[in-house]
Amino acid sequence: MSTRLYCCITAAILGIGVLGVGLAQAAPVDPVEVEANQLDLDQRAGTAVYRGNVQIRQGEMRLRGARVEIQRNDEGELSRATAFGERAYLRHRPDPNKPPIEGNARRIIYHVADRRVELIDQAELDQGGDHFKGGRLEYFIDRKVVQARSDVEGSDNQRIRMTLQPEK
Repeated sequence: MSTRLYCCITAAILGIGVLGVGLAQAAPVDPVEVEANQLDLDQRAGTAVYRGNVQIRQGEMRLRGARVEIQRNDEGELSRATAFGERAYLRHRPDPNKPPIEGNARRIIYHVADRRVELIDQAELDQGGDHFKGGRLEYFIDRKVVQARSDVEGSDNQRIRMTLQPEK
């Protein structure tokens, strides 16, 4: 493998590391592990597209999908990660003393700068026993806010359902 290609692939993989750090807020940076059947990297466009049972792990963070697209900004930092699939999946545990937050949908978008996750089309999110379901869910990581909508572009409305656990 050429040195240039190796550097490009390494940069694409390391860019995902920002995803885990942003979600997990871990002080020590855990290694990023990526498994996929295929990688298409476009260094000029700042994109990496992983295909085929993509699994990304870093510490307590998990992102899975049939396809995952990574986009970088002009400074080379991760700006957005999008997972696609029949049931794309996201899991993270911001606090090791609390249950993980898990979500799945046909499309999951993590907006790094906003620290916001969108779950789109048949979206579900579990947060400490509370369960949200709808066409579109947005989770604001720092504020711990969930917004739910029934409308999904190109699809029938998917009514919102929530199960909220009483405070203990």
